[in-house]
Amino acid sequence: QEQLVESGGGLVPAGGSLRLSCAASGGAFSSYAMGWFRQAPGREREFVGAINERGSYTYYPSSVKGRFTISRDNDKNLASLQMNDLNPDDTAVYYCAAAGRYRCSVSGCNEDPADYIYWGQGTQVTVSS
Repeated sequence: QEQLVESGGGLVPAGGSLRLSCAASGGAFSSYAMGWFRQAPGREREFVGAINERGSYTYYPSSVKGRFTISRDNDKNLASLQMNDLNPDDTAVYYCAAAGRYRCSVSGCNEDPADYIYWGQGTQVTVSS
């Protein structure tokens, strides 16, 4: 079983940047595609990006494309979410998650939360205006 722990959340002014980390333990990190989601109060969980097992492919929704970047270091069992040009609409709890495989369709890649087997506990990101 893979355990995921997010860190790096906090308070940042609009226009600022933040880097979230997701540390994995369980021994099979490199076999999972990784995704990031966020959830704001009163809103549904929203997909913000995914990366394949080797880190060679990434996918982002239009809401964050060009501002957010996902990376991973399989040697360190670590996934990261670099967030730039943040705005108050980015305020949410951010979660990392592990999927059995990187899977793409005409609508996107690993956007469905049901693709994911393991989830972290989340880290709060607050962007002040």
